[in-house]
Amino acid sequence: MKSQKTQIMGILNITPDSFSDGGVYATVDLARKRAKEMITEGADIIDIGGESTRPGSVEVDEAEERKRVMPVIKAIRSAYPEMTLSIDTRKANVAKEAIHAGCSIINSLGGFMFDAGLAKVASDNQCTYIIYHIKGEPKTMQTGSITNDDIVKDVLEFFQEQIAFGISQGMKKEQFIIDPGIGFGKTLAQNLEIIRRLQEFTILNVPLAIGVSRKSHLGMLLKEELNLDTLPSTTERLEASLAETAVAVLQGASIVRTHDVMETKRFITVLDKIKNNAR
Repeated sequence: MKSQKTQIMGILNITPDSFSDGGVYATVDLARKRAKEMITEGADIIDIGGESTRPGSVEVDEAEERKRVMPVIKAIRSAYPEMTLSIDTRKANVAKEAIHAGCSIINSLGGFMFDAGLAKVASDNQCTYIIYHIKGEPKTMQTGSITNDDIVKDVLEFFQEQIAFGISQGMKKEQFIIDPGIGFGKTLAQNLEIIRRLQEFTILNVPLAIGVSRKSHLGMLLKEELNLDTLPSTTERLEASLAETAVAVLQGASIVRTHDVMETKRFITVLDKIKNNAR
């Protein structure tokens, strides 16, 4: 992941209630078909999740999450043995089983906040570990007053604490990737501030991932700036997603998490060519 080529992480939600594609890939066959499409479209990583973390979502119990993701992981690993797979979970036992089934990345909401046992799983298996930031928890993260004196400073401190904890549990710094968690307990203004100042996170000297695909703050921004009567739907936010993605990549992001693999791949191919040739 140290290549100048930006990595595309395709999102595969095995959930009934995710904000954009909940219920769309409810069976193993549908999920495997979507994985094949994303691989054909140019995905470098497939990120498989069995628990929605959209605003207002309720935590799924461990048994249900495993029931959702494990058959899908095994089916995709069997069909595409060379594909890099990631498990999007905040539960250590789910992550452990997913790693044993063929995932090589843990993509974890809140790092070790929700389950400190994730550090041992990552340490024991020496797998890549993505920490994505959240303030609060999904059920309540977008409610009430969301305040920060300096959102970038706060998120940086969070990452420093999480990385230090992981290392104290036997992990190596080389295992970590950070994601500032756009949309997770943040206002529209705070999300835009993070994107504008994303390069400041490179001080941690670990790869930087970004996920803005179809998120609600983009709908809010479009509605406000274009004086729209209604919020654009999730499928009407592609151009806005790519605009933020461009800024993020130019500021140092090397992994882009997206629902729209083909469009993002085409976009990133041109952006990478211009960016790399300018060096």
